[in-house]
Amino acid sequence: MPRTIDTLTARILPDSRIVTVKGRDAWALRNLVSAGPVGCTPIDQPGPRWAHYVFKLRRSGLIIETIEEKHGGPYAGTHARYVLRTQVEVVDESGRAAA
Repeated sequence: MPRTIDTLTARILPDSRIVTVKGRDAWALRNLVSAGPVGCTPIDQPGPRWAHYVFKLRRSGLIIETIEEKHGGPYAGTHARYVLRTQVEVVDESGRAAA
């Protein structure tokens, strides 16, 4: 059964400051850590408010780059790719089984 992440605690390297985020912010940080230097887009990892999650993670002290990318199709335009530039070590994740 899939698990949702309720809380994620990470150590910012090299200074070892601890950051704990909850809910969708934890989900977003887990996706950013997993994606590595490739980063995440709302197209690849759908989430209702990626920009807000990134805003809140930045406010926690994380450096996240926003790269604007063009896309085609019937609704051609641009979308954001978010790349975590802060080196972090995940030290704890807690969650519950998804229904």
